Formats: sequence, structure tokens, C-alpha cells
Amino acid sequence: MEYSGGYYDVIVVGAGHAGCEAGLASARMGAKTLVLTINLDMVAFMPCNPSVGGPAKGIVVREIDALGGEMGRVIDKTHIQMKMLNTGKGPAVRALRAQADKFKYQHEMKKTLEEEENLTLRQGMVERLIIEDGECKGVIMQTGARYDAKAVVVTTGTFLRGKIIVGDLAYESGPNNQQPSIKLSEHLQELGFQLERFKTGTPPRVDSKTIDYSKTEIQPGDNVERAFSFDTKTFIMDQIPCWLTYTSPETHQLIDENLHRSPMFSGMIAGTGPRYCPSIEDKVVRFNDKPRHQIFLEPEGRDTREVYVQGLSTSLPEDVQEKMLKTIPGLENTQMMRVGYAIEYDAIVPTQLWPSLETKAVPNLFTAGQLNGTSGYEEAAGQGIMAGINAARKIQGKDPVILDRSEAYIGVMIDDLVTKGTNEPYRLLTSRAEYRLLLRHDNADLRLTELGYDIGLVKQDKYDNFQAKKEMIAKEMERLASVRIKPTAEVQEIIKNAGGAELKDGILAADLLRRPEMTYDHIHQIVPSEELVDAVVAEQVEIQLKYEGYIVKQLAQVEKMKKMDNKKIPVNIDYDAINGLATEAKQKLKEVKPLSVGQASRVSGVNPADISILLIYLEQGKIAKVSND
Repeated sequence: MEYSGGYYDVIVVGAGHAGCEAGLASARMGAKTLVLTINLDMVAFMPCNPSVGGPAKGIVVREIDALGGEMGRVIDKTHIQMKMLNTGKGPAVRALRAQADKFKYQHEMKKTLEEEENLTLRQGMVERLIIEDGECKGVIMQTGARYDAKAVVVTTGTFLRGKIIVGDLAYESGPNNQQPSIKLSEHLQELGFQLERFKTGTPPRVDSKTIDYSKTEIQPGDNVERAFSFDTKTFIMDQIPCWLTYTSPETHQLIDENLHRSPMFSGMIAGTGPRYCPSIEDKVVRFNDKPRHQIFLEPEGRDTREVYVQGLSTSLPEDVQEKMLKTIPGLENTQMMRVGYAIEYDAIVPTQLWPSLETKAVPNLFTAGQLNGTSGYEEAAGQGIMAGINAARKIQGKDPVILDRSEAYIGVMIDDLVTKGTNEPYRLLTSRAEYRLLLRHDNADLRLTELGYDIGLVKQDKYDNFQAKKEMIAKEMERLASVRIKPTAEVQEIIKNAGGAELKDGILAADLLRRPEMTYDHIHQIVPSEELVDAVVAEQVEIQLKYEGYIVKQLAQVEKMKKMDNKKIPVNIDYDAINGLATEAKQKLKEVKPLSVGQASRVSGVNPADISILLIYLEQGKIAKVSND
């Protein structure tokens, strides 16, 4: 029997990484927010890899933090190890990665939600959406409770018609043997949404005390202060190492002998798996020339003996998994604590969304996270904060916030999803960003803090610190551009020791720093600043000066694309009326409904000739409108 459970501005369905960010963003922007989850003990749970960050993903966490989100702050308080990846490469591909204490992480995030003003956290299963006058007006629970709202954000992760598969065993379940969401998936189909079937998987977990670590290679964290959040001032230096081992020829032989028992190859798994995180059986088949594959042993927390066997994701039968583990150096006598499994689930075809993450078919209904076809906690959280922001702005009568591809990896991801769609679980990679030199780990705050402050998510003290940092960078850049260095014996010695060519004449400090071998520390030795220059300020000055030529080129490309993005396409345009457009282009444009010529140019199946015809048509439309006026 239906009864009223209350009225809210925004309801968020699901409390995984997308749901947490969506709920917090909405509440912090002044919207009375309800976050509903099937199980309160699973808020921000990490059913897969207990880590945050990595290439591209780590930059997303920094972007979430710059906008005023939570993921970075929580991982900084709860990690067991942190390290910067790709330090030997350029700044565009450097990325921070943290090994999480998965239990402390979820408890800290749950506590953050519980203490947030304007936010109510509640356990319950959503079965239907309330659709009135064609708009989403709330949700109906399994218990019959009705919650009304002005906007709803659905972030159900891998729970929609979830099915766990191990060998020939298959049963309906969400991740980690949680209750799946069946009726909501059926309801979305009733509403006309096109769903696709994806799959992901996890490896077995083993007991740490049964591992022979002497046969593995230690992988320590960085012994320097690292943080995702620009607010973090207290750093965890007591770190726990991970360990590296490899599969063996025996591992590969065992897998080959049991492929007929693998659901991946027997046809039992119908969903498409993630290309960049394949199962071990997939790796052995696809890369059969490789004698071994890396296996990382990653502790799941400080107060547990469970170790995540990264690189051994599998859905092979349990007896095969037991044997397989014992073929890996260091794991010969290991005891398995949890069996690895594959999970199939429903995802929404993301081209059914506007760039705001609002659904095209049902106004006031937003979706975010793995439901939109992505993989990974970071991708989910990045969508979550944007869906929460835009749901709150929608009910406040404000325009949506849409991040440009040149502004953020989050912008790249959302544009890719809503413009191109995805036929497999989407993972962010640095190669997906055409302006990756602009989208660096180090400058996420310079790109997005101003926006976060304008939206109302960045607090005044954080904004004041940000402004002070910007001023210090500008001041030091100005100083180095005006100070001339003379070729004294002391200066020549410093340059020589750095591996550089001696000066023949005086040189501006900024020009000397542009040399590849010179660092800010070298310049500081030669012409020290009267004021103490913070390490993050020094880093910005060095990167901006060294890469200035490349950055200027990328900014010119951005300006060119922005002209295309500024050419808006009317929502009610009739593509069938445009003579000369290819049939495929008409079909794709009608499906995606791009909001600008720039977005239209990125739609799969639309070629440059189609864009030229579209531009002419839009120009003629303007001329016609002027003559009619």
C-alpha cells in the first residue's frame, strides 16, 4: 500500500561513489536531498579494486576536489599507501594513485553524508519512478513508501538486474552478494529507455598470513607527502606496501585446460566486459605469446588479512581458482578467502542523455556512474558530482554546468558518453583527451576552483587560499621574467653540474628555467626569492614556463573548437529537411541531438562534409530569420 514518505528537492537513488558525490553536491548547494540505498552498510563500498586514482582517473579525483567534492578528502584520510605514477614522464601523464583501506574509506564517507546538513540518508529499495505530466516527480519504494521530489538522480551502479557468475553457477545478485535491483530495471525499459548488458569481474581474495612474500617484489608507497585534495594538511606517512608477482607457465596451462569451464568462453556470459581490465582467462587467450602477466598483491586495509589479487580477475569455477592461485610464485600455500566472480548488469545507453546528464526522454531525471556505461569508482564519482550539481541547478531555475573537453577529464568523459556512446564499459585514459597538456594533475585547482566557488560548493577559506596561490604564481613568474642572470663563475658551475651548456651572455631567469635540464631549485640557488615560495607554486611556475610553447598551441586549438561549440543547434531542428546530409549522419544526429556544431562534429558517423552542410543550413536559417524580422 502506497504512503507518503516525504517531499524533497532532490532524491539520489544509490549511495556508491556516484551517489555519494551527487547527494553531497546537491545538499551543499542548498537542495533538501534524500539519498536512498539498498544497504546502509554498503555506502561508498569498493566491491572491486581497493584503490583510488591512476592515469587519468587520479586527475578526475583532483577535479572533483577542485569543484568542492569529497572523494579526494576521504581517500587522503584513509589510505594505506600513496604514490605518484609516471614521474619520469611529462606532467601531462603524471597521476597519483592511493591504495585504500576500503573499510575506513566507506565509514568515513558514510559519516560525511550523515553529518551533511540538508541530506537524509535512508535504507530502502527503489522499484519505480513517479512520472507525472511526462516529468520525473519522485520514487516508489519496495515497501510502498512514496517520496516526492523536484529532481531524481539514479546511480545504481552494477545492481540493475545484477547476476553473479562463477563457473557454471549463476544467480541474481548485486556486487559482493548484495540484493540486486530487478524491478527498477524493468521500469526503465517500460519508460522506453534502451539498456545494454555489460559485465565486470573481480579476482579472488587471499589470506595474507598464507603468502610467502620472499618470492615477491615489494612495491612501497612514496616516502614524501602526497595528497589528492588541495585542502589536505595532515599526511599519512605510515604506509603499507603492496607486492608484485607473476603468473607462471603452469598458470597458463591450467587456464587453457579449463577454458571449456569458463563462462567467458562457454557463452554463459552475455554482457560485454571492460577492454582495459580483462579477466586472466581473456589475457591468456588474447596474449598467448606472453610467458607471464603481472599480479599485484594489494592489502584491503589495516585491520584485515584479506589481500586483493590484482590482475587475476576471473569467473572460472572455484576449484580451478584454488589450483590457479597455487601456480603463482608466493601463493603456493595460500588460502582463498573469497572467490573471484563475474557480474553482469544493465546499463543505460548514454546517448539518451543531455550533456547535463539529464535524460532526454524524462525531464528532471538524471543518471550517473556505472549505470551510464562507465567502469571505475573515479569515473562514477566524476559523473556523480556533475549530476548532483545539475539536478540542484535545474530546480533552482539555473542553466546546467557543462564542462568543456579543454576544462576537465570529467568533461571529456561526459562528452564521449553522451555524444559517441559506448559499446563496452568505458574507462578514462589520457589518450582520450586531445588537450591533455592542459588537463594535468598539478593544475586541477587552477582550472576548476573558480567554477566550484561560483556554483557554491567551494567554501570561502578554500577559495581565499586558491586566490593567494594564484597571486604567488603570477608574482614569481613576473619576477623571473624581469631578473637577468649574469654568467659568473658560480652560475656557470651550477649550470654545468645540471648538465647544461655554459652561458655566453646574460639571460633572463625565466629563459634559463625553460632549458630542459634546469629546475626551479637551480634558479632559486642563483637568484633566490625574497619571499618563501611554496613547493606547489614553484612546480606551477616551472611547468608553465617549460611547456609554455606547447600550452599556447593547445590553447589556440581550444579556441578553434570553442568557435564550433559556440555555434548552437536548435533543439527542434529537422535534420530530414537538410539537403545533402548523409543518411547515416541524419540518423546519428537525430539520435544524439547535439546542442552545438562542435558536439555534432564528434558524433560517430558524422563526417566533415556533413558538418559543412550543417553550418551552411544554420547560416541560411539565420539569414531567413533576419529577413522575416
